[in-house]
Amino acid sequence: MAHLGNLRIVKELIGLIKKMTHLKETKNETGELISPVLPEEIKNYLIDIDGTVCDDIPNEEPWRMKDAQVFLGALSTLNKWFDQGHIITFFTSRTEEHRAVTEQWLNKNGFKYHGILFGKPRGGNYHWVDNHIVRATRYEGHFTDLVLTDAKIQVFNNES
Repeated sequence: MAHLGNLRIVKELIGLIKKMTHLKETKNETGELISPVLPEEIKNYLIDIDGTVCDDIPNEEPWRMKDAQVFLGALSTLNKWFDQGHIITFFTSRTEEHRAVTEQWLNKNGFKYHGILFGKPRGGNYHWVDNHIVRATRYEGHFTDLVLTDAKIQVFNNES
């Protein structure tokens, strides 16, 4: 079952990529075409829903989703990023059976976004490995503009 969910996520991501006309064609050192990239000034935001932009509601209590309270600053910040040309994709642990209530809630509250990916693994402690630049920002209670800071991160040992 998990394989089918991953395949669905990949198909949704491909659909989102096709919508993005500002992707730059990229080639490797031998001239072969590789995955396209966004211009450096455009961010590709993957944003959780429950506990990040609204009340933290578990999948086991879906009746609460339609009335979730938006967190202060979430709507204005995300819509500003959208208006600035950044890609806004909600990446949630909600399942496909929550799609209708989720889309209705986002639209009712005025969120601007490009897509939603359902089926994010539950439980936190995420560590994303990718060949593209990945930045992570942990939501800790309020939305603001992002600022630069020094942080320790785990990386692959390129010395071996």
